[in-house]
Amino acid sequence: MSTLALGTVAALALAGCSNGDSGNSGDGPVDGEGKTITAWIMQGTNPDSTAYLDAVAKKFNEETGATVKFEEVQWADAHNRFVTAIAGGTSPDVAETGTTWTPEFADAGALVPIDDFVDAESGLRDDLVAGLQESGEYDGELFGMPWYAGVRSIVYRADIYEELGLSAPTTWDEIVSNGEKIKAAYPEMAAFAVPGNAEFQVYPWVWGAGGEVAVQDGDEWVSELDSDASIEGLTFYADLALEHGFSTAGATTWKETDVRDAFTQGTVATMLSGSWTPKSLIEANPEMEGKIGVAVIPGKDGGIAPSVLGGSHLSIFEDSKEPELAWELVKIMTTGELASEWADATGYFPGVESLMQDALASTDPLVAPFAEQMVDGGASVPVTPQFGAVQAKQTTNTMMQEILSGQRTVADAAKAAAAEMTELLNTK
Repeated sequence: MSTLALGTVAALALAGCSNGDSGNSGDGPVDGEGKTITAWIMQGTNPDSTAYLDAVAKKFNEETGATVKFEEVQWADAHNRFVTAIAGGTSPDVAETGTTWTPEFADAGALVPIDDFVDAESGLRDDLVAGLQESGEYDGELFGMPWYAGVRSIVYRADIYEELGLSAPTTWDEIVSNGEKIKAAYPEMAAFAVPGNAEFQVYPWVWGAGGEVAVQDGDEWVSELDSDASIEGLTFYADLALEHGFSTAGATTWKETDVRDAFTQGTVATMLSGSWTPKSLIEANPEMEGKIGVAVIPGKDGGIAPSVLGGSHLSIFEDSKEPELAWELVKIMTTGELASEWADATGYFPGVESLMQDALASTDPLVAPFAEQMVDGGASVPVTPQFGAVQAKQTTNTMMQEILSGQRTVADAAKAAAAEMTELLNTK
């Protein structure tokens, strides 16, 4: 999943309920009788969304008379599909765009600015979560409507931790000591999974050691993945697999979905995963009910290590022949009852402040730690259209796979990744 702008942390901490109602501005619904639009929704991080999309399609038809055809696209394949569709003039009317992609596609002239649509809805502009709104803007215009946000924290087998007398780790040393006890008691399990194809699980260790992914120097970006602090964090993370043997060799090519599948199957005891995960884990394996725990990611010596604030926009593409109908679909999915139901069902945080308050105030042990992580330990990758190119090139994932497979040392792999990231961030 892609990331939010840095302003989200303050926005979440200070967010208040909006008095505006994010409803229609009074002009009435668009007449779409007999028309059809298309929408791409990402698959691979989200839980099963079939029932939700069916409900959206029904409401969209009731309000406009039009039909929407949803297509679910794997995150791993999505960027290339978007680039191909944009080049060929075959983009969908509406699509879920990861927040690092929205400015990239806007820069390419592929998206419709939605400021006029948003401002026509009473109170909606002031109700948008600031971080999601900021990351949806490019060159002073809004191209991505905030849909949902999430964050990754530690997810663990609470029943195993309780059996072994373990507490959720509050330092990196405690991660290791917990892992050693789990490994001794359950040698067939991965005490702490280290996937090689899960970019956003890497950065908390960089930040937790005081490093940076990249920093801006004037108009230039410089990756600091090869700084001493970053290498310290990367070494700790890789050594959970290489030195301590807490992971598995097969995890070298694992995506986040592979980690979650293994956790569901009972072969992983601890992992980093998102706020949307617990409900989907239980849905996939009802026997997990009551056996899952969540904790913030600790910094090296305590506190909270920053974690990537993930999220998505819904964007309208320039190829759409029905932008007004497309906006009606976007509005249905991001405001009101169906937006609230999506957040409740998935564990994501809504993209409008008026729907977020209940989630942030939750005492649910499978929700509250994620909220704490989001407010007190949220961070962003570089906010620039060029970061989409870094993700498309799989710079960070390649680095981790080289380290975990023994092809390169941490220092050598980080140096190569930093050079490539710096080049990509400055290529326009």
